[in-house]
Amino acid sequence: MADILLVEDEIAIADTVVYALEADGHAVRHCLDGDSALRAAAAGAFDVAILDVGLPDISGFALCAELRRARPLPVIFLTAQAGEAERVLGFDLGADDYIAKPFSLRELVARVRVALRRAAGPVAGDTVSSGAFEHDRVGLRIRYFGQPLELTRYEYGLLAALLARPGAVLSRAQLMDRVWAGAAESGDRTVDTHVKTLRAKLRIIHPAADPLRTHRGLGYSVDVG
Repeated sequence: MADILLVEDEIAIADTVVYALEADGHAVRHCLDGDSALRAAAAGAFDVAILDVGLPDISGFALCAELRRARPLPVIFLTAQAGEAERVLGFDLGADDYIAKPFSLRELVARVRVALRRAAGPVAGDTVSSGAFEHDRVGLRIRYFGQPLELTRYEYGLLAALLARPGAVLSRAQLMDRVWAGAAESGDRTVDTHVKTLRAKLRIIHPAADPLRTHRGLGYSVDVG
């Protein structure tokens, strides 16, 4: 599952795109304009952005540049204008893809999958090393400074979600969607409580280190360096 930022001011189009992406297992944050999109991006990390070129307050091209000032982000442009000059400008800005309206929802979902695979890069094996952490994604085990962590289901899910994007800030809402989707318990305190117990287990192994970072008003990240 990926966290997707959709910026589209036409409600009818946005509703169908949100439905298609959520049906494919993704979490979607829809914004109507560039200003709200920048606020959403500041509050949490996204895996890919789908931007309408013709927004009411800023062009999709300018919005792309602003979003990428903060962190690298795969971008797919949507546009009613499919002229060569506009496509060239989009790709010059580093667009991962360019889709002209009207478009097939199945094609859009497929292109999102491609953008996500490109961003993830090649997978060398089942175990991924990130600084002091070793994550066995098949065996659902995580080692810290070479020692296995005894984690609950949700502690593992929380740490695995953060390790998937080292250094990126994930909001509480994003962590709830990734780790507690479908669970009866919910709320910001759920995430905070599990961060607290996870920190305690990490400190038992290495008391001087504190790799879990709290970003007030934003969320959490993991420092693997």
